[in-house]
Amino acid sequence: MIAQLIVDGIMTGAILSLGAIGITLGLAILRFANFAYAELLTVGAYATLAVVLAMGGTGVPIDPFSFGAYIGLALLVSLAATGLAALVGDALVFAPLRRRSAGPLVLIFASFGLALVVRNLVLLIFGPQPEYYSRELQMAILLPGDIRLMPDQVVVLAAAVLALGALWWVLNHTRHGLAMRAVAENPGLAQTCAISPKAAIRVTWLITGVLGALGGTLFGLTVQLRPEMGANLLLPLFTAAVLGGVGSIPGAVIGGLFVGIAENLSTLVLPTAYKAIVPFLIMLACFFIRPQGLFGQSR
Repeated sequence: MIAQLIVDGIMTGAILSLGAIGITLGLAILRFANFAYAELLTVGAYATLAVVLAMGGTGVPIDPFSFGAYIGLALLVSLAATGLAALVGDALVFAPLRRRSAGPLVLIFASFGLALVVRNLVLLIFGPQPEYYSRELQMAILLPGDIRLMPDQVVVLAAAVLALGALWWVLNHTRHGLAMRAVAENPGLAQTCAISPKAAIRVTWLITGVLGALGGTLFGLTVQLRPEMGANLLLPLFTAAVLGGVGSIPGAVIGGLFVGIAENLSTLVLPTAYKAIVPFLIMLACFFIRPQGLFGQSR
């Protein structure tokens, strides 16, 4: 049973890692805690759903999965739409505040407001009922150790690993990635090196939007979609980012996996309904023991 919970935790943690990277990039480059970020996962998940509904479903299921090929097209549209939504949100809300030299606290309050607006827009458009990309049944894969894995979960894990690899390549081998890292380290020094912080911020919003769409869609493949799904993921995402250390991509990945596994293992001693408290306890312990996180630097 413990092995099964660990595997389930890795699946959850892979999705949390994608979201935690968006959080940690925001903390390092945008320099405020963006509480509206989790709503990008909701927007991405529902954008995929909108395309799926428009096409009349995900297509003929590809054995042994529960979805058809249309889900790939829906995901591509969702990545573009959510990346654009992130840029629009910045242009309408955060960029004007930055031009007025608003402090981090003002930006945090603005992100709370934006999160409420986005969540209620999704609720208004799609309603409060749970939604699914597909209702097709799938057979679990039996692994050694009596571990059962759904075929869709294999896709989720593979997609998350590929996305993390692609992000690592972008951040380390492209001009935009290097500019983002330079702005995260020292915006003033980056500007003297002809690096535009505004351009780096736009790329950051775009990447975090894409990661949010991917994380939301993968999450929606394994559970039902609800308008409050982003809000429910907010604490685990921030915990993973804080645990890994602000600005650390490997830290966000490890933090996400740690939180996902800890949440699932907690059901051994806690009712399932109470496992949501686990991320809060991890964050609290991190603040007491190592405030800079596992891979963060003391400031």
